[in-house]
Amino acid sequence: MTISDTDADAVRIKRAGDVDDSALAYVREKVDAVLARPGLPAARGEVRVSRSAAHHVRRPWFAAAEIRLGGELVVAHAQEATAQEVADRLQDRLRTRTERAVHLQDAARRTAGPPPWRGGTAF
Repeated sequence: MTISDTDADAVRIKRAGDVDDSALAYVREKVDAVLARPGLPAARGEVRVSRSAAHHVRRPWFAAAEIRLGGELVVAHAQEATAQEVADRLQDRLRTRTERAVHLQDAARRTAGPPPWRGGTAF
């Protein structure tokens, strides 16, 4: 089993097992679609894609993402029957967790102040 990097970007895509280049490119496309959204902090981390060599496994494809957005760690896992399905599932889960992390960062930046009816400013 060999593990190799595809890019020297801030988010690396690694493979293990029998993962072809087209599957890796599809995963890269899906991850970039989530992380290229405007307004997101800089992302760094890695995504691991692997395929089980055992033929009796129902869902041999597995993907795991551990990405740090600003000060938040975003973790997503997916396991499916094909490379496209695992990339799509990982994209959905990564988008959900990314939105949650950004929402937590926005909520943490707000300062407590008086409400507008007591002389404070509206959000």
